[in-house]
This record gives sequence, C-alpha cells and structure tokens, in this order.
Amino acid sequence: MKTAGIVIGGGAFGTALASILAKSVDQVVIKVRSDDIYEAINKGENSIYLPGLKLPKNICAAKTWEELDQKLNGHENKLIISGLPAAAIREFFSENKERFEKMFKAGIPLVSLSKGIDPVTLELSDDLFFDFFNNYKENILFLSGPSFAKEIIQEQITLVTLAGRHKGMLEDVSKLLECTYFKALPSYDVKGVLLGGALKNVLAIAGGIVEGLGFNHNTRAAMITRGIAEMLRFGKVFNARPETFYGLSGMGDLILTTTGELSRNKTFGIEIAKGRKAKDIIASQRSVVEGYKTTLAVHQLSKKYDVHARIFGGVYQVLYEDVDPRMVIEGLMDSPSRFEID
Repeated sequence: MKTAGIVIGGGAFGTALASILAKSVDQVVIKVRSDDIYEAINKGENSIYLPGLKLPKNICAAKTWEELDQKLNGHENKLIISGLPAAAIREFFSENKERFEKMFKAGIPLVSLSKGIDPVTLELSDDLFFDFFNNYKENILFLSGPSFAKEIIQEQITLVTLAGRHKGMLEDVSKLLECTYFKALPSYDVKGVLLGGALKNVLAIAGGIVEGLGFNHNTRAAMITRGIAEMLRFGKVFNARPETFYGLSGMGDLILTTTGELSRNKTFGIEIAKGRKAKDIIASQRSVVEGYKTTLAVHQLSKKYDVHARIFGGVYQVLYEDVDPRMVIEGLMDSPSRFEID
C-alpha cells in the first residue's frame, strides 16, 4: 500500500516539514484555509510564504476534510504534522477532536511545530494537546530547533530536536523525518524542548531591538549569554533538564534567531527599535510572531513564580508598556551587579 502524511497549516515551517516528509512517503497533503495558499501549493510552490522555492511533486493542498480524504484514498497515513501556532491549537483541535482521536487510536503519531506559551492559562503546547488527548500522550511529539523554513527547502544541513514520551514513536518519527540534510534527534525532555523553543522567540525580539538601536556583537553576545541564564530559571519551574537549554532547541535555536536574517521575531524587534508600535506591526503582516504573545505569558510566569528575568521583563516593558527600549537597556546596565552564576 502507498503511504502518506498530513500537514495541518500552510505556513512556511509546516510547508518545509512537508518537503522533508515527502521524501519518506508517497503523498503529503497540506490542509489549508486560504484560497491563495491552496492554489499556490497545488501549482508546486508556496509563493505566499516561500516564494521562488519549488516543492516536491508529491505535495498537494486540500481545503476541506472531504478533499483531504479523497486525496489520501488508497494511502496509509504514517504521520500528522501540526504547523499551527500555539494560539490556534485549542480551537482547531476542539473542533476536530473525534477525527484525531480515531487517527491516534490507529497508532498514527502527531508532531507539533508550535513554539509558544498560552498567555491566559500559561500552558505549553503539550498541555494544550493533552487537555484534549489525555489518553494518547505517547502519540504526540514536539519538534524544535535551529531551522529556518527557507533553508530547509534549499536543502541546507539542519539538525533539530524531537521530544516525546515513547521510545518507539520517537525512533519511528525520527526516521520519517530524516534525509541527507535533515535530522531530528530524539529527546524525552518535552518541557525543556518546548520552553527553549518558546523563550528564544522573546530573546530574538530583544536581539532585534538591540541591533535596531545600533548595538553590535559585544551587546548581542551579552544578551544571548544572560538570556540563557534566565531561560534556565524558567526551566526550574517546569522541571526541565538544564542540559536541554544548551542543546539544539535551546542555545542552538537562540543563536540562530538572534543572529540570522530570516527570523520573524528578530525582524519584529528591529521594527520596534525604529519606533513602530507592536500592535501595528502585528496587524500589518500575515506571518505569526510567536514571541509577541509569549512575552506576555513569560511576564505572567515570572510574576507567578517569582522568576528573576530582567531581559524578558525588559522586552515586556517595551512591547506592552511602551517604554523606550533605550531606557530599558540603561536600566539593565544600572542594576546592581550579581554573581554571574546565581
């Protein structure tokens, strides 16, 4: 029997992972909502998010479940990839709970690409999924790490982390998402991997602000290093493993998004440094800037658990209290010196 995979969401990263999965299965169907993305993918290119980059011929798009089922007819589904942002998980999987329960019951795994924290409930992506699928926790895995979608499509060598609870599931999905230039390394530290992926987006915004204000390498290095120290403090709240933050989904992703030119969160920070308002930037673009809402969630977490996180707090001041970023940086430099290892 021919094999297939499903990708939920036609964004850049979901499309990039579809191109990896397409090397292991006969057909990949991307479920989308928008007409323009639907038409573009079915012409062989996600020209909305990844213009100029051709997709494998065994990738197509579907707008409805009926169309998706038709395109999967005669294929054995091997994997579901959710490319939805954290804010969309609850609504989508609530509406489609029975469909996914049937797939989980059949043993099909799901990989979530979400990198965020719910600003209301302060839940990570695993909590959001497990709220709906408590009996299928072993089926749900989480991917994070230093990876720009464009470079994956361009076949640049990329290593990421795949976190989950079940050894067999981790091994099987890692093999499905492996090719000559892409590898997903298994991990059992779900909380650590998810925290690294979420928190680095806030620090990427900070990196963009720093760069936009004209600061250079010394400042960026200081921000990254102290940012990791603050990430570790949040890790303690969730009982995450410290070593995870020094791996691909922590330091690796942080370095990429604070230095690379393709980071949406860093670009967002650069625009903030120019004096633009956060809400205006968000309203003007189609791509999701996960770090914006995560900043609010992290602020709530730091208050709830008394986490000392001056860099994360500074980003919150800039985005949600309209404090001048230069004043925030001056405040950080004027604060009393602490032992580096605290």
